[in-house]
Amino acid sequence: MNYESIVNRTVRDIPPSGIRKFFDIVATMKDAISLGVGEPDFVTPWNICESAIYSIEQGQTHYTSNWGNLELRREIARYLFHRCGLTYDPEREIIVTVGASEGIDLALRTLIEPGDEVLIPEPSYVSYSPCVKLAGGVPVGIPTDASVAFRVLPEQLAARITPRTKALILPYPNNPTGGIMERADLEAIAKVLEDTDIMVISDEIYSELTYGGRTHASFASVPGMFERTITLNGFSKAFAMTGWRMGYACAPAPIAKLMCKIHQYTMLCAPAQGQAAATEALRSGFENNYASIARMRDVYDRRRRMMLKAFHDMGLPCFEPLGAFYVFPCIRSTGMNSEEFCEKLLREQKVAAVPGTAFGASGEGYIRCSYATATDKIAEALRRIARFVDAHREA
Repeated sequence: MNYESIVNRTVRDIPPSGIRKFFDIVATMKDAISLGVGEPDFVTPWNICESAIYSIEQGQTHYTSNWGNLELRREIARYLFHRCGLTYDPEREIIVTVGASEGIDLALRTLIEPGDEVLIPEPSYVSYSPCVKLAGGVPVGIPTDASVAFRVLPEQLAARITPRTKALILPYPNNPTGGIMERADLEAIAKVLEDTDIMVISDEIYSELTYGGRTHASFASVPGMFERTITLNGFSKAFAMTGWRMGYACAPAPIAKLMCKIHQYTMLCAPAQGQAAATEALRSGFENNYASIARMRDVYDRRRRMMLKAFHDMGLPCFEPLGAFYVFPCIRSTGMNSEEFCEKLLREQKVAAVPGTAFGASGEGYIRCSYATATDKIAEALRRIARFVDAHREA
């Protein structure tokens, strides 16, 4: 059978994830250190795990509402109100999803007609562009760079809006750059959008991870933007719950209703045990003023500063990331492109980083290194990278 002739061409032509390529290689190498995958090295707090175990013991092993357990949705609404200043109706405007990643897919499939354009800042998370294509849309990149701290500028946005523009993805704090957008930045973007019908998909999965005394600003909290914003978040990063695959999508009721329609025909509902764990994460977090998040953030901050100093000492320019848990150093002085640098680094020093090009064409000349791994491993990886850079620096 000729499978090439029968499979979906869009699916066939989408390249595999540039992150997973290096992750899979590392798994086969002894003594390799991975700075590649954005996954907290912390274990999910025991009280969260115990709540899931207890739910199983109590026989809570059945489907939940398509929207998710109302108890959890109420906790999500409380969290968003206290942490982000957002007011969502837990009964009509919040959907519990299988990770924030499902939320991206639901949002795009709800909004996009074939040929519609979606604006995506670059560099940014590897899933956005493929998901736009899978929804029948056309991804349109907005290049950003270190000179503007990888922010989207309002004049850049205005220049790329066309009659086909349906949505803008705002992924801040940003993966891979660590860039953030503060409230004044978001207000400038809102000014560009206010006379359009463009929707905003605000991916805020790293909202709890900002540094230097800064707090996260949520786009839906900007005056006039709530009705055009789909807010995505989840439990993977802030609560060290990547394997639980728990997220949520919040949107005005008419949009949320349509997103849930897709969700009920595809995922049906998020896992019941994961929902029990997520409920406990938010409830106990509220009761303890989110102390566990603060402790993790403090550890990440120390690692962030350690990595930043190390790359500067190597002579590799690296703007200060103020969010997420990545640094994005420039490696152009080595004379190698991003892919070549990462392949040689892995082969010669057994350290895995991700080429900047995995996150869009404007990532060329950079690599992404995650500091969501043990501090001693980071220190050793940095020593190996320094040796590699010294050996290969272009004269």
